[in-house]
Amino acid sequence: MTISPSASDIRYEPNETPPWPLTIGLGFQLVLLTIGGIVLTPAIVIRAAGGSDEYLTWAVFASVIVSGVSTILQALGKFRIGAGYILVMGTSGAFIGVCIAALNDSGPATMSTLVICSSLLQIFFATKLSKFRRILTPTVTGTVIMLIAVTVVPILFGMLEEIPEGASMSGSAMSAGTALMITLLLAIKARGILRLWAPMIGVLAGTIVSAFYGLYDTQEIVNAAWIGFPDLGWPGLDLTFGTTFWALLPAFIFVTMIGAIETVGDSIAIQKISWRTPRAADFRTVQGALSADGIGNFLSGLTGTIPNTTYSTSVSVVELTGVASRACGVAIGCIFIILSVNPKFLAAILAIPAPVVGAFLTVLIAMLFVLGMKIVVQDGISYRSGLICGISFWIGAGLQNRTIFPDFFDNLAGGVFENGMVSGGLIAIVLTIISEFTLKGRKRIQTALNVQSLTELQSFIRKFSSGHSWSSNFTLRVEAAVEEALLILCSQKQDGEEDGVLQMVIKGESEHAILEFVAADSKENFEDRMAFMGADVSNPNVEKDVSFRMLEHLTSSVRHERYHGTEILVLEVHRSTVIPQRI
Repeated sequence: MTISPSASDIRYEPNETPPWPLTIGLGFQLVLLTIGGIVLTPAIVIRAAGGSDEYLTWAVFASVIVSGVSTILQALGKFRIGAGYILVMGTSGAFIGVCIAALNDSGPATMSTLVICSSLLQIFFATKLSKFRRILTPTVTGTVIMLIAVTVVPILFGMLEEIPEGASMSGSAMSAGTALMITLLLAIKARGILRLWAPMIGVLAGTIVSAFYGLYDTQEIVNAAWIGFPDLGWPGLDLTFGTTFWALLPAFIFVTMIGAIETVGDSIAIQKISWRTPRAADFRTVQGALSADGIGNFLSGLTGTIPNTTYSTSVSVVELTGVASRACGVAIGCIFIILSVNPKFLAAILAIPAPVVGAFLTVLIAMLFVLGMKIVVQDGISYRSGLICGISFWIGAGLQNRTIFPDFFDNLAGGVFENGMVSGGLIAIVLTIISEFTLKGRKRIQTALNVQSLTELQSFIRKFSSGHSWSSNFTLRVEAAVEEALLILCSQKQDGEEDGVLQMVIKGESEHAILEFVAADSKENFEDRMAFMGADVSNPNVEKDVSFRMLEHLTSSVRHERYHGTEILVLEVHRSTVIPQRI
């Protein structure tokens, strides 16, 4: 994928600082858009699991504090921790199902230990992100996101009937219906900033209606102080690692990886819209975002609350306002921390009736399901990817609803396969591994990263070509692409630097080839260089661009992914009847 220079409406780039009134004002706007989800997610989990009010108050307080700290880490982007962009962190709805299960089965101490263990895996995942690129495909990630909805929706529908004893069920229906309809109408019809406020307006309207039916209890709000700390409701950690821990650990690990996938998407999106001149995504930034996300989850487990993830609202607000300054991200985190010691503000959100919360989250979960569908089809859908998605989704849905051999799967691996997201996701990963690594037509070679390796690489290409019936013209085209790619990679080395190791993987069909080069980290992004190199051939530096120009002519797409210590250059070459002449 190649990017093109274009005008941008960005007013302040990440490294620019707007006036402080604007910084704080935009910070408050994003806080108000996200604070509801941060507070309501632990409330949903703890209420559904029958937890105590003391623990609920503590978990909400801890969630807001951790969200503030991790948002600041994301904005600063120091020491390979954080993206260096505005990425608001908050409690993750994907964890609702597994956290309820953990609280019901063994209590908050075990849940905290599970969160900590899974967060360590996420931090490790961030350091090895390049190794997982073939497994965490759009088909896998999209299917799992759709299954999140299948897993959580029954819980949300159950909340519609959670009303105080003696209250009218019609009040529940009217308040939930109001919240749902207004949210949907604004989301469909409204434009600009009003659309971003649609969820909050819908919840407010539903809460007002619920008050007429006696469902909104204001006594807790009245009793709450304006400033104060909650009673210490920290549940501690369960380090016995019993049967329940091992039964739930796979589910927590898997959901953590889903959160990581969401963070990958958000960190790529925020890079694309935060600069006046568009840039290719830098996966070192993605690794930093994942590390900060993992640290946020670690802090969540340590404090006994629900894990974090990035909020996609950040991308929408930056695109809408044109302000991408890191200073705004720091301001958002600081405002979160200040609000965490305002019990009255938090009590007002916690008092929102369960039916209204259920209706509000139903809209978000429905959008999450559609997002999963979009991810699956974003690069087109083939016979193989369609089969993987379809089989994985429906088996996951069947296991979640206990319609596939329930007596057998209830007792298998501690019942972990009862969770549709876990079972369907594991099936998608296994099928992807089988599809990716057992298909014919993939060959690999490893050599030194120097110009002298060209002869060896071209000989390798000819041998591969003879087994795939390529035409001589197409074979020469692939050889030429390999030569230019090798010259570009070698030009990135510092003077006197020792030769590194170059690994090349080729896979292809009849006159269609995909070449993947894995080498040491480079000094620049090749996609950016190809997009923005000068068109004036009289430029004295034009010789530096020759290989890039040739590569652009020889290939149909160039993708360059930069990780810490590793870079991956992927070229796609299609059949052509004429080989471009050398410049």
